[in-house]
Parts: sequence; C-alpha cells; structure tokens
Amino acid sequence: MSPAPTMTGRCGSPGAAALPRPWALALGGSLSMAAANGIDRFIYTPILPVMAHSLQWTASQAGMVASANYLGYLLGALFAARPALRGARRHWLLASLAASALCTGGMALTSSLPPMLALRLSSGFAGAVAIVMAIALVVERLAHAGRSDLVPLHFAGVGIGIVVSALIVAGLQAAGLDWRAMWLCAGATSLACLGLVAASIDADHDAPGGAAAAAARPLGARFRRLLAANTLSAFGYVITATFIVALVRSSTQLKALEASIWVVFGLAAAPSVALWIGLARRHDVFRVFALVCGVEALGVIASVLWMKPPGTIVAALCVGGSFMGTTALSMLGARQLTQGDARRPVALMTAGFGVGQMVGPTFAGLARDASGSFVLPSLCAATCLMLASWLALRAGAPAPGAARALP
Repeated sequence: MSPAPTMTGRCGSPGAAALPRPWALALGGSLSMAAANGIDRFIYTPILPVMAHSLQWTASQAGMVASANYLGYLLGALFAARPALRGARRHWLLASLAASALCTGGMALTSSLPPMLALRLSSGFAGAVAIVMAIALVVERLAHAGRSDLVPLHFAGVGIGIVVSALIVAGLQAAGLDWRAMWLCAGATSLACLGLVAASIDADHDAPGGAAAAAARPLGARFRRLLAANTLSAFGYVITATFIVALVRSSTQLKALEASIWVVFGLAAAPSVALWIGLARRHDVFRVFALVCGVEALGVIASVLWMKPPGTIVAALCVGGSFMGTTALSMLGARQLTQGDARRPVALMTAGFGVGQMVGPTFAGLARDASGSFVLPSLCAATCLMLASWLALRAGAPAPGAARALP
C-alpha cells in the first residue's frame, strides 16, 4: 500500500497547504511532548530512588507504580483510537495536558501506595491522549503543509522534558527538599508548558471527529508486524529507563553519576529523532528501526554487565538516544502502511508501546526481588529488542514497486 499523502509532504513541495506559523506549531508540539512525556511520565525515574528510600519501597512496589502509569498510557491510547471520539483535537490536547499535570502534582499529597497508583494511572491516561492528539494534529499538519523538516522538533520535546525533570530533581535535592516538592514542581512546570502550548497551537480546522477514523481501511500483516516490533521495543527500553538512576544510586562505583546520568539520558534523546529520521530518509524507515533496536539492546546490556562509569554512560547514551527513535519511526512506518486519518494508526502504535511499558517495570521489579539484581530482566529486554529488530525488517518487505516515500 502506498503511503498516505498527509505524511509525505516535504519542505517546499508543490501544492502544499500554507501554514501561517509552522515554527510555532512545531514548538507547541515539542512543549506538549515535553510536558506529557518528558516530565509527567519520566520524572518518576529520577524521583524513584528518593521516594523508595523515604517510603521503604521494594523493587516490586516501585515497578508497580511505574506500571500503573503505563497501564494508563495504554488505556489512554485505546481511548484516543476510538472511531466515535468526537471533538476538536486541540481541545482534547489541552484538556489532557492539564489533567496530566494536575495528577503529577497530586503525587505530593499522599504517601499511600493505592492513591499513588491511581494518580499515576490517571496521569498516564491523560498523557497518552495528549501524545496521540499532538502527533496526529501537529505532525499531520506540518507534513500536509510541506514542513516535515520541523517534525524532529516536535519529538525532541521528550528529551528536553527529561533534561528538565533531571534538573528539577537535582536542584531540589541540592536544596534539601524532599520528593513531595519534586512532584509539585514537576506539575507546576507542566502547567506552565500548557499555557505555551495553547498560545502556539491554533484552532484545529482539520477533521475534528471520528468520521475519518471510522473510514480507515483494515490493517495488514505488515502493520501488525510493525505493531509487534514497537510493543517489544517498549518492553526493551523501559526497564533501563525506569531503574537506571536506582542502579546508579545502589552502586558505590557509580553513585557520583546519580545527579547527572538522567541528564545524559535526556540530552541523548533530544536530537535522536532528527538523527534517525535523517537516516530513514536516505535509507529505509523499517531498516533504520531495526538498527535503532540493536543500538538500544547494546545499551540495555551495558547497563547491567558493564557496571562502571563508562558503561553506565554508554547505556544512557544508547537507550536515551534510541527509545524516541523507535517511537517516531514506528509512527512514520505506520503511516506508510495505512491510509486515512492519522489518529487511528498513531493511537494503535501508542497502545502497543503502552503494553510493553506496562509489563516491563513490574516484571523487572519482581525479577529483581527474586534474583537480587536487574541482570535477568535486562537480558530478557535485550532479547526482546533483537526480536523487534527482526520483526521490523519483516514489516519493511514491500510488494514489488511499492512507494517508499518518507516525510
């Protein structure tokens, strides 16, 4: 199947619809990803060691809280994929960002596990809706207007948000404040992003309801392979992404990296999408997806088998520099394999990613408590990443003469 025209636009392409403020739109998308993904979702990683020490959590309890957020992420993605979902995508985006920020700040109000599980689940739900709407709204409109060169800026928001989350935790920890202040500051920062997003992303005059999604064609075997690869890649990265700061904190050799390793992770993530999309333009989105999974697997293995400062830095660079690459490439690959409204394939890819994320932390926490280390779950994650690499290559086997355009 040829790629949908809405995802194949290029800067200066003939007939591209005019977009009055493409840079503002891309910046608004970047800020929405920074808030919903980089801060609200990932700030749990640098806060986790502080919370676990203060609340005397086991690794299983820490994994449960992470998985609750990813369960919400899965449910939110499925909700956003509903053909009957009505209303302008901009309204859904702003409402979801507000809800995610409030749930993030609400973590400061309790030290009991059940309310925390509920808050993280709710934040994940709202964050997934925001991510789906932002990708379907911002990326779709940029591509349609021939400004796909700005798409990497949209995805770079995740890495920027991760760096902000690291700075929040490191700064407040240096000031002697506890984990409650960290959650409050994170929620306030996300709310500040919301105001900028509202000012940057104008009213959505595109298809507001579910009619276009309802008319989407059935999904083929290649799409299902890519969906499976995306799901496995989520399981592959999330164990390291959730526990890398805790791993550093637990090692006397690595403890000096505690304040900086999450910054390294975020700095690697910020430019990664531009790098991987650039490679995919010159080669092939599915082959590059497979390559990214291989890089990610190396990082996961290094995180537990090379427990020295160089190894941990390599792990942060490899995993931080690849996990958003698989996300972005899966979205672009999905649009090559489908036609119609972007919301459905984007939401399904987001849901698949959510399944992998949901299972990973709980599995890792249970395996850590049973075995005494993260080696076993991390090696399982690396194996899943190599399987994802193979599935991506299978998904990229087109019919002879099929178009392979990429934004």
